[in-house]
Amino acid sequence: MDEPTPSPAPAPAPAPRRASRLFAVIVVLLAVIVAALWFDTRGRIDATQEELARRLRDIESESRDARALARQAHEGLREAQAKLGALEAKLAESQNQQVALEALYQELARNRDEWQLAEIEQVLAIAQQQLQLSGNVRAALLALQLAESRLSRADRPQFLPVRRALARDIERLKALPSLDVPGLSLALDRLAASVDALPLAFDERVERTAPAKSAKGGAAAPEEGFFRRFGGEIWRELRQLVEVRRFDSTEPPLVPPQQAWFLRENLKLRLLNARVALLTRDEAGYREDLRTAQHWIQRYFDARAKASLAALAQLRQLSSASISFEPPSIADSLEAVRGFKARRERKS
Repeated sequence: MDEPTPSPAPAPAPAPRRASRLFAVIVVLLAVIVAALWFDTRGRIDATQEELARRLRDIESESRDARALARQAHEGLREAQAKLGALEAKLAESQNQQVALEALYQELARNRDEWQLAEIEQVLAIAQQQLQLSGNVRAALLALQLAESRLSRADRPQFLPVRRALARDIERLKALPSLDVPGLSLALDRLAASVDALPLAFDERVERTAPAKSAKGGAAAPEEGFFRRFGGEIWRELRQLVEVRRFDSTEPPLVPPQQAWFLRENLKLRLLNARVALLTRDEAGYREDLRTAQHWIQRYFDARAKASLAALAQLRQLSSASISFEPPSIADSLEAVRGFKARRERKS
């Protein structure tokens, strides 16, 4: 009986089948990677949309605050106008007194001594009003020196008590610290005029920190394989979906163009309010307005810009000046002149 012939052994799988399986595995891995990157990108986009919505809500809140500040600024301006009106009324009163003084000159022309005393009394009364109204020490000192000069030219022994009182008041006024009110007022006006040239902090920070976009295009080297080129193209496309910006410090507040106008106008009003407080010798209001202006420049404007540094330095210099002091009095000189006149009238 013939033995069965053994079946031939199976032939090994051809190489193309193994390459196909390897290709399928690589495709699956790439699909998984692409899906993971897609989900990550989608999450970043959602987070960006939420941040944008929050920013919009913040902008609306800041807009309401800016309108409230604008209303407060208008109210402050009305108050300042009322104070200026009161100052103008007192100035008109002083002018009326000067008119009365001219009429008094004509009435007392026949008596030289009485005429001189009446003139000195009126000048001293006006100087006393200037001291009480605006603390104008220079005007009061000039009035006292004028009165002393008139009496010294008369060279009358009976005027010696009046001249002693004038000398005491002159020395007292010379010992007071001087304050350049016109110079400070001019500096505040220049600061208010330079507000429009101050750069905003957010615009300057974005301009300095915005990354340069570079495209890595060009043909791949001939030795690069198909999958490497394919993966590189996908990675470049995904990188363009998200842009990351890094700031060196705390992110400055975003101020839209319409709010930037309100911000600049409110800063100007603060500086003008400080000028009014300077003229009325309101040191508390003066310092508060300067402090607020300095804080706004540091927060909303680019504090490293040349214009901002100059404005901050000017504000610090203005804040160092003390504008409040106890108003001096020249009551001794007035009482001496009036007492001398009263004694002359009793003798006559």
